[in-house]
Order: sequence, then C-alpha cells, then structure tokens
Amino acid sequence: MRGAVTELLDAALALRPLSVEEGAQLWREASLDELIAVGHALRQHHVPGREVTWQIDRNINITNICGSGCLFCNFHAGASPSAVPYITTREEYVQKIDAMLALGGDQVLLQGGLHPKLGLAFYVDLFRWLKERFPSVRLHALGPPEVLHIARLEGLTVEETLRALVGAGLDSLPGAGAEVLSARPRAVVAPRKASADEWIEVMRVAHRLGLLTSATMMYGHVETVEERMEHLVRIRTLQGERPAGSKGFLAFIAWPFQGKGTRLAKRFGWVPTSAAEHVRMVAMARIMLTNVPHIQASWLTVGVDVALLTLFAGADDMGSIMIEENVVASAGVRNRLDAAGMQNAIRSVGLVPRLRDQGYRMR
Repeated sequence: MRGAVTELLDAALALRPLSVEEGAQLWREASLDELIAVGHALRQHHVPGREVTWQIDRNINITNICGSGCLFCNFHAGASPSAVPYITTREEYVQKIDAMLALGGDQVLLQGGLHPKLGLAFYVDLFRWLKERFPSVRLHALGPPEVLHIARLEGLTVEETLRALVGAGLDSLPGAGAEVLSARPRAVVAPRKASADEWIEVMRVAHRLGLLTSATMMYGHVETVEERMEHLVRIRTLQGERPAGSKGFLAFIAWPFQGKGTRLAKRFGWVPTSAAEHVRMVAMARIMLTNVPHIQASWLTVGVDVALLTLFAGADDMGSIMIEENVVASAGVRNRLDAAGMQNAIRSVGLVPRLRDQGYRMR
C-alpha cells in the first residue's frame, strides 16, 4: 500500500491529473507530512518564491432576502425570527465604498441571495450606477446560483443574462454557491439552489465570455471524501475546457462549514473542522487542481494561525482582509484582520506580503 501512495505522490509532483479514486486514496493513506511536502512543492511550481498575495476589498450584501433556504445558512432573513429583511440602499453603498476606498481597497464583492422579485433590470441599474459613482472600483459580484436565478426570472439564457451584467459593469464572477459539486450532498444542504451541473454550466458560459472567475468548496458537513474529490475533479475538468485566452478559474478557496446554530448542524450534527483536516484539504486541492494557478488559505473561517500553516502546504494567497463579512459571522465566526495585521502575519512566518487586485496583478 505504501508503494501505491508513493506512486500517487510522484504522479502528483509530475502534474498528472489524479482521479477521484486516486485522490480519495491519497486523502486516506498519505500522511499529513507527505501531503504538506507535495502541496508545497506544487505551490512552488505554480507560484515560485516566498511572496504571498493578499487583497483589500469589501463584501456588501445586496439583500438578505433569499428563497433558497439552504440548511447551512443563518444569514437569510428567514433563518431567524429576529432577522430584519433588507435591500441595501444607495446611500449605504456610498458610505461603505467610501470607507473601503479610504483603506486602499479597489473592489467590492457583491452578493445577496435568490430574491424572488429582483430581476435583471435591478442588477443592471445597480451595476451601472456603481460604475458611474465609483469608476475605479471593480465589481466582483453575484455567483452562479444568482445568475441562474435572474435568468429564470426573466426567461433568458445564462449567456444573455451574463452579457447584460457584464455590459453594466460586472468585472468578475465569484465561485459562490458551489458548496460541494456532487448531487447527493447538494440535495441535502441546498436542494432549492442551482444544481452542481447548473453551477458548472454558468461558469462554462462565464469562461466563454472571458470573465475572470474563482471556485470554492464548503466542506465538512454531509459529504464524503470521494465527493470532495469529485468536486475538485469537476473544477479541474471545467478549467481544462476553457477557451484559448480565457483565464477561467484564477483561484480556489476551500472553507470548512461553520455550523453554529444552523439547521444543518441541528439535523445532522457537526464536528468543527480541525487544523490538520484543513491543512490536508488545502494540500489536496493543490495536488488535484493541476491547472488552477492560485490556492487561498481561508483565514476567515479557520483563523490566521491555521491559514499560515497552509502557506507551507500548497496555498499561496491569503485572500482579502474582508472589511465587512456577514454570512459566516452569522454562524459565530469572529476572525478579523486589517491591512497591517495581514502583512505582519505573513511576515511572521518568513514570507513576503504582496498586495494584489482580483486579476492577481500586483498593486
């Protein structure tokens, strides 16, 4: 058995795409030290050197009204009797973005939910206004489930919807709403959200249109190891299909399910993800995703100390300082970093912080 593991680790170092079964075997049989070593070697292949990138942006939730009803979410207005439904006003956008600009930020992450009445015209008007009011700010907005929802409300294709949003100012598409891209766990945790196949198809269209995108995974709930590996293989496969000239997925972010107070945890139980498991997950992402250039550390959900460990296991990016975050905070997560704290944390482990934009261009 050890010989088989060594062969798989050597194959990973040679950038051979591993199958779902091979990834699951590595997860179960390779030691954490082995995965860390291979993950770090592959990090050096994809992003050589000691630099670790990071970003300043702000997450603004467009609305907390959502018809998806995902079992893992405490943020939507229906999750708690005390939650107050809202749609962010333009005055609030101005206040929030002005504060971000004062801190050196250059991007807003705009996400909300599947609002039953907010159609394409709402988002087109919002994006156009934001670009007119803040022409230097990039819009990293929505996600595949929201795009699909808007398309369905309007009776449009995904391509027609994305073209309209890009024309209004959409700069890049986050990998939100992926959870685990496997039918069985998705039917449990998010049965009314876009299916795994639909998520993939929205991203396929986005890549065809040349949009920059990212990919995510929320793990640590009801999925199996094989389903985690299936998710990674599907991301890698789609990345391999992108048209010439399209960067496709620039980054992958795996973050552990935050279960405090959620219906999912109450129904199925929840054991918080350990530091070792998250480091293993990051290393496996770096091993499996042979054609995705960047892996983020997910400090927001695992804490800074664990995130720093992943910088030696395959991750090369710390992501954003997240001036504002509400979704995982609603499940009790309280990790915070400012710009100075981010840079000091990276330097504390002998690495060099480099500020970037969404396209991984250095600022």
